Amino acid sequence: MLLSCREMKDLEERAFADGITAEALMEEAGRKIAEAAQQFIWRSRRCIVFFGKGHNGGDALVAARHLAMRGFDIDLREVFPRSEWAPLTVLQHEKLQPILDSRLNAVPHLATPPGSDFIFDGLLGIGAGGALREPIRRATREINALRASSNARVFALDLPTGLDADTGGADPDAVVADYTLTIGLAKKGLLADAATRFVGRLAVLPLEELSKRATTPGDGDIVATPENLRPVLPRRNFDTHKGDCGRVGIIAGSRGFIGAAVMASQACVHAGAGLITLFVTEDIYPIVATAVTPEVMVTPVKSYLDVLEARTDVLAIGPGLGKAHASEVRQIIERATQPMIVDADALNILAESIYLLDRCAGPRLLTPHPGEMARLDPQSSHHSRRETVAAFMDRWPHVLLLKGARTLIGQRGHPFSYNTTGSPGMATGGMGDVLTGVLAALAGQGLALYDAARVGAWLCGRAAEIALASGHDSEESLTPMALISHLGPTFEALRRGGY
Repeated sequence: MLLSCREMKDLEERAFADGITAEALMEEAGRKIAEAAQQFIWRSRRCIVFFGKGHNGGDALVAARHLAMRGFDIDLREVFPRSEWAPLTVLQHEKLQPILDSRLNAVPHLATPPGSDFIFDGLLGIGAGGALREPIRRATREINALRASSNARVFALDLPTGLDADTGGADPDAVVADYTLTIGLAKKGLLADAATRFVGRLAVLPLEELSKRATTPGDGDIVATPENLRPVLPRRNFDTHKGDCGRVGIIAGSRGFIGAAVMASQACVHAGAGLITLFVTEDIYPIVATAVTPEVMVTPVKSYLDVLEARTDVLAIGPGLGKAHASEVRQIIERATQPMIVDADALNILAESIYLLDRCAGPRLLTPHPGEMARLDPQSSHHSRRETVAAFMDRWPHVLLLKGARTLIGQRGHPFSYNTTGSPGMATGGMGDVLTGVLAALAGQGLALYDAARVGAWLCGRAAEIALASGHDSEESLTPMALISHLGPTFEALRRGGY
């Protein structure tokens, strides 16, 4: 769930009234910060810790202590004189310093190579407000300069310094984080459209004593995490067979756009569908049949309407389809009784006959990027992403997955769900085709379309992160096929937990 600053402070006050100490919460927060940071760093060994005088700085020092005990080099950058530190911040520094001193007196170790640092922004928490002032502003500028000049990865603790936790508004010198490790529960401002470039990858670090006292706020928005996604993706029974995992039909591809069909079907294979049939027109059948992975059955059709007679549990339509068969595509969207993922060119065709969403014979999951959304709803370009999804939910009962750096999923009767995973490396053609295949596979395995959307978005984003962590790719070189090849460890990551 998402909380305002006031709601978060009230939650902490309830915990304190029940005898939970601020020190206990700080210890748990710092430990989880260290755990989360290690999930996202794979070659870095030195942590530069910028810490302020308050409890946010104390959280940073606890995390630094845990990292130091695990062999990381720690470089402390205090911003205020010690005389101004909160008592708990002083205490955590006193616990950390002997560990750092003992490491200095140990056998010398190799210097940390350039470009392998990561940074903790522990300057200000949600209690701060207004424009940044010195010496905080000087520190945020230094953090941003280090990020730009040395490729250091920045972890904002609870929220990026300079970002308003309620509105998402940012000071001109706000910290630009690669990861935001928000403590307890997510704050509303972190999900604002304008905040995305400052927040980066969002991870929610629940604290047990706060989570069990939390009540659902009025808007009911949620953030997708392994903790709340895992229950909708159960383990397979030992006697599971391919028929249990869904017969998925994919309608994709056209002359010049074979790759979209290949990527969607291959992603469907790697996301666990039982039987996959790719339906293509006869003119491209010879090319597609030799291009797809051998696990996919390729069926040529004279008319896409033949698909309505095929035995399938789930349909996906759109990747690389073109608009030459628009009439048939409209009829399939309207008449198919199966759950259906509608993507790419099928969305553009649907935009010309949006009234069909009132007449669909089965449930639909629409997966537009902002440009496609603007064709489906021309008013969306004037609204926030949440307002756009809300308008869709008010009008139609189907599921909408609005793609973007912070993918948002909505369906009437369900809470808005914000995805947290992903990387700028996904900004390349074909990632949406992979998502379509993954969504179809999950729906084929029995997930409701709303749950398939939440799980599928998380999986694709996390697969990109794991691919980058492998060391074989950069944000510039990451490809959709690399993402597909990392879906296996991504499913395992979802089941193991983490952030």
